[in-house]
Amino acid sequence: MSNLPEENFRDTIGTIDKEGKRAWVFPKIPKGKWYERRKWVSYFLLLFLFAAPFIKINGHQFLLFNVIDRKFNIFGFPFWPQDFFLFVITMVIGVVGLALFTVAFGRIFCGWICPQTIFMEMVFRRIEFWIDGDRGAQMRLAKQKWDGEKIRKRVSKWIIFFIISFLIANIFLAFIIGSDELLKMVIEGPTHNTSTLVALLIFTAVFYFIYAWFREQVCIIACPYGRLQGVLLDNKSIVVAYDHKRGEAEKGRGKFNKNEDRRSLGKGDCIDDKLCVNVCPTGIDIRNGTQLECVNCTACIDACDFIMQSVNLPKGLIRYTSEDEIVKKKKFVFTTRMKGYAAVLTILTGLFIGMLFLRNDVQATVLRLPGQLFEHKGEKISNVFTYKIVNKTVKDFNHVHFKLANIKGEIKVVGKPEFTIKKEGMTQGTLFVEINPALLKGDKTKLKIEVYDGDLLLETTTTNFLGPRSFN
Repeated sequence: MSNLPEENFRDTIGTIDKEGKRAWVFPKIPKGKWYERRKWVSYFLLLFLFAAPFIKINGHQFLLFNVIDRKFNIFGFPFWPQDFFLFVITMVIGVVGLALFTVAFGRIFCGWICPQTIFMEMVFRRIEFWIDGDRGAQMRLAKQKWDGEKIRKRVSKWIIFFIISFLIANIFLAFIIGSDELLKMVIEGPTHNTSTLVALLIFTAVFYFIYAWFREQVCIIACPYGRLQGVLLDNKSIVVAYDHKRGEAEKGRGKFNKNEDRRSLGKGDCIDDKLCVNVCPTGIDIRNGTQLECVNCTACIDACDFIMQSVNLPKGLIRYTSEDEIVKKKKFVFTTRMKGYAAVLTILTGLFIGMLFLRNDVQATVLRLPGQLFEHKGEKISNVFTYKIVNKTVKDFNHVHFKLANIKGEIKVVGKPEFTIKKEGMTQGTLFVEINPALLKGDKTKLKIEVYDGDLLLETTTTNFLGPRSFN
């Protein structure tokens, strides 16, 4: 790709120095049209993230991942442990969709949508620019002795980082336990919720550690998606790429000289100003080709376009493109692999939508008590069953009872014949079914049991009734 000497080519991670120690990244403040677009996308996603736990649809929190009580809401649709297969399909759809997106457009998710990047670049990094200044000022401050100015700036930044980390931890807690429960805890105060406060402070410390120190290492070292892209990308994928054909030409890149006709001299359009390197939040040189550290944030595109415009050369030396377009001048095509991912995604989405609309708001399960055979009760045969009813709605059912739908008999519930199921609640118990043996169809008869709230049919379930063989 490059005409640089082989010994200068990148063969190490940009955030590790020659001694194997952490090389701190001091990116320059990005400016340009792509950065402005990213800001608006980030503002929208941040607003969505902070508002989602407090949005209710039909009484359900818009997004809820309550692993403690095993309650999940996705876009207002409640998912219970009984709906785990739907939750799994949702996750598979997300993975396949992300794979398709990566095959087609590279790691654009990381630069534009990932919460880690949005918080780091659009919140914490901008606060850092505000307090510490641009790249040069930050580098000078890092080397500066601990005088009054450095202490003031460092302490101010750390306090603000901690407050924002605490706020983020609260929002994530709202996704886990629910916004209503979180607000209740806030009103009650920390003395009544000591264990929750401790957990909250632990999460705050994690977020603070990530955004104050670990930073881009999350994307480079910890994130599995960064490794996955190496498998998914190919020469046809659209990524943030350096046009090495144009940038290097015959004699490679070189410094800019005024009134010089670079192309007639065989020089590439890259003037080796290194602004694309200085502005990169992960510390890489995009001119070395596609790298797993690149999050497609477009900062280098804006920087390069600014320089190209300043020296009267065409923009787009770094741009969204594919290797095939750079080398072979081939436009983007929807490849067979992409079509395969799209087909799988379409099938899974259709399957999910169908299952979602076929799902009942009330789910009832009636099972014969294990190890129990039938009993004779006068002229009737009796079986004992356990039942479990889950109310997935946000309203109470106060007059719940059972009926046999396909055979004449009697259902006797242990306790009251009618009972209440609270909203988003569950009830379970024991019942007896008594049937005249003359109505039985062999030693095993299928029963259809209907669950009513008053006259409203809530759910229909089936189970097996055991009888003596002599009545076959």
